[in-house]
Amino acid sequence: MPTECNPDLYEFARVEGRAVVASFDGGTITTDAGGLLLGATDRAIKLVDRFASCFRDARSPDRVEHEVKTLVGQRVFGIALGYEDLNDHDTLRHDPIMAVLAGKLQARRKDCAPVAGKSTLNRLELSRAEPTRYHKISHDEAAIERLFVDVFQDAHDKAPRQIILDLDATDDPLHGHQEGRFFQGYYDCYCYLPLYIFCGRHLLAAKLRPSNIDAAAGATEEVARIVEQIRRRWPRVRILLRADSGFCREDLMAWCEANRVDYLFGLAGNTRLDAEISAELATARAESERTGKPARRFRDFTWSTRDSWSRSRRVVGKAEWTQGEANPGSSSPHFARVKPRPAIFMRKSIARGARWRTGSRNASSTYSPTEPRPTPYSPTNSGSGSPPWRMFCSRRCAGSGCATPSSRTQPAARSASSCSRSARSSPSACAGSRSQWPRAPLTSTSSGSPMPYSSTPPADETDTA
Repeated sequence: MPTECNPDLYEFARVEGRAVVASFDGGTITTDAGGLLLGATDRAIKLVDRFASCFRDARSPDRVEHEVKTLVGQRVFGIALGYEDLNDHDTLRHDPIMAVLAGKLQARRKDCAPVAGKSTLNRLELSRAEPTRYHKISHDEAAIERLFVDVFQDAHDKAPRQIILDLDATDDPLHGHQEGRFFQGYYDCYCYLPLYIFCGRHLLAAKLRPSNIDAAAGATEEVARIVEQIRRRWPRVRILLRADSGFCREDLMAWCEANRVDYLFGLAGNTRLDAEISAELATARAESERTGKPARRFRDFTWSTRDSWSRSRRVVGKAEWTQGEANPGSSSPHFARVKPRPAIFMRKSIARGARWRTGSRNASSTYSPTEPRPTPYSPTNSGSGSPPWRMFCSRRCAGSGCATPSSRTQPAARSASSCSRSARSSPSACAGSRSQWPRAPLTSTSSGSPMPYSSTPPADETDTA
């Protein structure tokens, strides 16, 4: 923000006969000089120009003082510098940094500032799909959605072999009576429940939704749109979806199975699932009590629900005994092109999924992206108080209900963008793309030492996407 300088001099005690004075005659200065780095970045990737091209300006050109590019850039840079409220721009419009970022040091009219104030920016944010009498700037929603994916793909010199798309729904707390305000039981507050889709650090989709809906509402449509756009440019890339139990839904899993998209989804635990791994849990408990260390066992089995799933799917259960108590978990992987290999990768996959789930829930604008969020209630599918998610679900072969894998190739090597946000903090969490899911029950290991896996892809590895 600019500061107003007082030209008066302030005198202090003399030192060795010399006068000590303080002067504030530097003129208008700014505290946001770091914004110049943002401007240099924007000039390299042309983000503001591309974003502004998604809007249409129906105003009279001879009466326009602030172009759409100026308005869009001012709002983007303002948010990046920490000025979220439009009211801040009544002062920011006189800030020299904002003028430099806009490339417009002086207004064409004497009664205007170089950049816009809150009222003009408010009309931009209230723009409609079609221009109206009072809102003559309109936006193309589809073009804005495509821009996120285009920027992600432009960040790669060549197509990666594999990418991982992380789906998550998190809370955006409300502190007033905003439209669409509902109380969410899991987060214990009034909030929105936006849907986010990330690939590594790249945001591919962000949908604002009310919180009285299922966590996976609209996820299938968003995933279909993103996958279609990615494959138009990268037709052979392998795509893996990763999410917690809130997204383990029939429509999303069936779409993935029909469109050659792999997935790893959490599955909410229940007594039937716990019973499936009871023998493995007893064995893990005995080993933990004998060695004094955590122990794990894994079981691969076929699972179906009473009415929510259209077919049986593969589920991998984890039976863990640690710190004197049970910690069961399971996953539902669907890798349509995976060739069977030794069953030693399960521990890494489960750990990666669990770490991602913890980290990705911090996407709310009111929480730090690195600090774990307090959990007032157990995680649920729809915030209604059901037990924590424990299982993951998948299938082995595309187009059939069997649990026997067909001949498939090794998954493609991990690319720079194929790790989730939490995986970047754990090297072992990113190793999953070089290993395989098990065909038979796994043996237990201590949590203190990593399970071995093959780091060299087989010689016959091919991309069949």
